[in-house]
Amino acid sequence: MDAMGTGEKQTEDRWKKKLMKEKVKLNGKIKSIMFWPLALGSILAVMDVVVFCISHRAGVVVSLFLFFYLALWVFLYRFHRSKILLELIRFSTVFSHVENIMLDGLVLPFGILDMQGDLIWMNQAMSSLFGEKLKKNLGVFFPSITNEVLAGLRSHKIEEFPVGYDNRNYRLLLHRVDLQQVEQRTDIIGDPAQYPMLAAAYLFDETNLREAIQITEDEKPVLGLIYLDNYEEALGTVEEVRRSLLIALVDRKINKYFSGLDGLVKKLEKDRFFLVMPHRSLTQLKEMRFSILEEVKNINIGNEMAVTLSIGLGLNGEGYNQNYEQSRIAIEMALGRGGDQAVIKDGESISYYGGKSQQPEKATRVKARVKAQALKEFITNKDRVVVMGHTITDVDAFGAAVGIYRAAKTLGKEVHIVISDLTTSIRPLMTGFLESDDYEKDMFIDGDTAKELVDHNTVMVVVDTNKPSYTECPDLLQRTQTIVVLDHHRRGSEVIENAVLSYVEPYASSTCEMVAEILQYFADGIRIRNMEADSLYAGIIIDTNNFKSKAGVRTFEAAAFLRRCGADVVRVQKLLRDNMEAYKARAETICNAAIYEGAYAVAICPSEGLDSPTVVAAQAANELLNIVGVKASFVLTDYHDVTYISARAIDEVNVQVIMEKLGGGGHMNIAGAQIPGRPPEEIVEVVRSMLRDMIEKGEL
Repeated sequence: MDAMGTGEKQTEDRWKKKLMKEKVKLNGKIKSIMFWPLALGSILAVMDVVVFCISHRAGVVVSLFLFFYLALWVFLYRFHRSKILLELIRFSTVFSHVENIMLDGLVLPFGILDMQGDLIWMNQAMSSLFGEKLKKNLGVFFPSITNEVLAGLRSHKIEEFPVGYDNRNYRLLLHRVDLQQVEQRTDIIGDPAQYPMLAAAYLFDETNLREAIQITEDEKPVLGLIYLDNYEEALGTVEEVRRSLLIALVDRKINKYFSGLDGLVKKLEKDRFFLVMPHRSLTQLKEMRFSILEEVKNINIGNEMAVTLSIGLGLNGEGYNQNYEQSRIAIEMALGRGGDQAVIKDGESISYYGGKSQQPEKATRVKARVKAQALKEFITNKDRVVVMGHTITDVDAFGAAVGIYRAAKTLGKEVHIVISDLTTSIRPLMTGFLESDDYEKDMFIDGDTAKELVDHNTVMVVVDTNKPSYTECPDLLQRTQTIVVLDHHRRGSEVIENAVLSYVEPYASSTCEMVAEILQYFADGIRIRNMEADSLYAGIIIDTNNFKSKAGVRTFEAAAFLRRCGADVVRVQKLLRDNMEAYKARAETICNAAIYEGAYAVAICPSEGLDSPTVVAAQAANELLNIVGVKASFVLTDYHDVTYISARAIDEVNVQVIMEKLGGGGHMNIAGAQIPGRPPEEIVEVVRSMLRDMIEKGEL
């Protein structure tokens, strides 16, 4: 207390000297209070003038009293002015000292720093936190608080920064303080001096709060569905007496695996399981990259076919029902992409894991027969059919569209095929239809014409793609509610969701193979003409690379059916021949290809002088797989300011997963992507960087 009194006495003495030497002006409300008597004196002066006009004697008397009043006011003002100022200063000093005591004892760490980040004052809480390290720069404790950050502070806004110190998490609040504004707010003394800028710092310890939030996040439920992709097929390859053992081993493996992750698995049917686990277990699953997929495939008790799983997980929904719905969508996507993989649906975000096995071909054609009858019913109930493939129509999309054309014509319907960009790959096939008198002149139409024809009485058939953005004319999908999708590519995040009939089979070699099977069950005695059979056969030839890739039993059966319908192998071979420019470009692409990481061929296909550089790029990608040691090939080309990537693999690499990272998709061994606005030279580096990253993470 003595120290406090001494400090106050020193302050009072200092201000006495200042008041004696300098002309310190009053300001604000104090000034108005001190000068109120002068205002009253002016009123008395007016009254004196009025009285003087009435009576000179009375005016003289009032003037004497007015003079005495003003003289007394001047005397009192000059006598008490310094005392009033000193009292105000004494009060301000005591009040400031009380404020300092309160701030110093505040539980919340608080400090004041200059605009260079140096701490010039801090309370006990902050002092105990930093260990009395006064005049240390705040950036020493929080490296993220730089001079640029401090320079960007504004006096009317509090900025928040998440920081950490001594294994604790804090929320730092910084507020710029203008000392001139503080002085002006006192409304006591005005001083024209310039004041510096300071910043107030507040620290909120959020360690416990964040830990509680993290615990809540870790314990949030994740719902999942687990399906055995090939339950019946795998059991059919093992002796009957050992089938129960195979089922028991698979069940035990699944239950033991997820039990170790604090998950609960309940068997719903012979080949379906329901899964519940905490969110923290999902993090472990991702780190292990869903090793359960490989562990189940390694179960072998004499079965010729390995058992594969599909897993669909849903999380972060508004409740259990929404999480379950998301898991159901995820498992459908996993199955639609060929199975043997896990799909995680977190709201709009979808992640894929696994998918390294080729989906086995189904021996039965029951599904093809059911889809054929459903397609027949939709076409029968409408007046018009419009068929559309993907942009830059290839032979598979063209052949499938021609097959649907024949199916609809068998029912006597009006049919049109949408092709806006004629490529060199389909020009020989298309020319035959255009020059034939057996086909209407409007058999092929562009997108603008199709927009005028498509209405609610139209069946819109999309072939060789299931992505709306990849279709020839996406606007057509909004003009009718009857949409049919026929495709052999694995489903991705973007799908045509409002389709009344969706037949997507990733195991099929081509869409032409699927359409050929549909035609066999579409109508009795259906007559397919030679050019139509040639188109379908050509689509199978191209997508299987002359029956070298993805050619199964049903592929050859579809080819045999088309041969019986009049497809000629020699005629198709002539239609698919390349011109000299395309052949040279393909040879140049292969010559300039570089082998990356000893197993991945990357090349750029020249596009100048080529009508369809994307076709040449795809052919070059196929050729690169013939090089010893090449596991996958990536050929890029520029077409209409869009970089197209053709990715190919044999069986060791899933190029679909790689292309999905670039916004594309496809099959495990045939995939692609489109990147607008960026040259191939730039995308080559992106592909290489992505391959390097996937190799380091063990994804390849």
